[in-house]
Amino acid sequence: MSVAAEASVTGDTRARPFGKFERMVAFRYLRARRKDTFVSAIALISFIGIMLGVATLIIVMAVMNGFREELLTRILGINGHIIVQPVDSPMDDYDTIAERVSALASVRAALPVVEGQALANGKSGVSTGVLVRGVRDEDLPKLDMVTQNVRQGSFDGFEQSEGVAVGARLAESLGLIAGDLITLTSPNGDVTPMGMTPRVKAYPITAIFEIGMSEYDAGIVYMPLPEAQLYFNQEGQVGSIEVFLDEPDDVEAITPAVQEAAGRPVLLTDWRERNRSFFSALQVERNVMFMILTLIVLVAALNIISGLIMLVKDKGRDIAVLRTIGASRGAVLRIFMMTGAAIGVTGTIAGLLIGLLVCANIESIRQFFSWLSGTTIFDPNLYFLSQLPAKLDVSETVAVLLMALTLSFFATLLPALRAARIDPVEALRYE
Repeated sequence: MSVAAEASVTGDTRARPFGKFERMVAFRYLRARRKDTFVSAIALISFIGIMLGVATLIIVMAVMNGFREELLTRILGINGHIIVQPVDSPMDDYDTIAERVSALASVRAALPVVEGQALANGKSGVSTGVLVRGVRDEDLPKLDMVTQNVRQGSFDGFEQSEGVAVGARLAESLGLIAGDLITLTSPNGDVTPMGMTPRVKAYPITAIFEIGMSEYDAGIVYMPLPEAQLYFNQEGQVGSIEVFLDEPDDVEAITPAVQEAAGRPVLLTDWRERNRSFFSALQVERNVMFMILTLIVLVAALNIISGLIMLVKDKGRDIAVLRTIGASRGAVLRIFMMTGAAIGVTGTIAGLLIGLLVCANIESIRQFFSWLSGTTIFDPNLYFLSQLPAKLDVSETVAVLLMALTLSFFATLLPALRAARIDPVEALRYE
């Protein structure tokens, strides 16, 4: 029995909007019959397109959010949110300044630091440039990103040991383990009548840490502050004080208070200024990827338009009969809108479920494809992180869903309006 015949039997053509009759007609048009196979195939392709588009958007945006957060956590885990540097004279009153800054609200810690470049050598005969950071023994627990990720050795009695802590990748490249000696060479050594001579000194490795960011694991050496002051000819002074905040995004509000607490002319640099180009590039890439991947959903929405136009053309006689037995133009409009919206809504929900499933198991999926292909996907040496991160943002995910549903809704308007404007007399005459 045809849809029009069923309507005449039930007498339900004047039912309330979006009622049982309209839903019955709309969803019946979605079911494949022998003569409607082509139209149903287009509907299936539209469904798959929207599903894959929504899933891809959710997965890619979650990975980019996770990538940014992991990088931010690791970068700010060992670098201060605000760097306080002297302007007119060496910073020899660093203990007093650090104590005053630490007492400020929202400040988690203020660490005096001596930094310098050196050349590191080990058993392997390989030489590599490193950044040596001198910190006080009592400040080490505040660098939890380092002290909580020790792979060998220990930070106990770090200052008394007169040793150093190195990253795991640095130790591996130099062929060293905890207890071995690492040789550091600094170009700024002792001043002699023949000029400045490089300073070469061997230190025992007391701890090997692994932050999870290869750039830091391969290039940072921690040294007790008194030893670093001697090594870099900065006795009794430091190069900077690194201020760690409870909330990194509060730097703008807390900067004036830090300036006042310093009690002397200082230069303040926050983490946003030091990493502006890096995080700006990530933000631009994120926005561009969103726009590009939105095109997938747009193409699927265009498939909905083509499928519904063909359906309207195929169902011209049924529409004419429905109009003849009392169905209004609004009823016909709503029937075809529900037909297209059903494709968009189900595709969006399916895409959401696939996206959530993949994001929850992203690292396992990466490892599986690495095993399957025999290659390293997402190499830590290239991408800085040891594993593929994914972090879902609720507001962003909702925006993706609303965008997909909106495109699907507008895709149904043109075919539905075309169906509503069909003249039943003309349609039956040419049938």
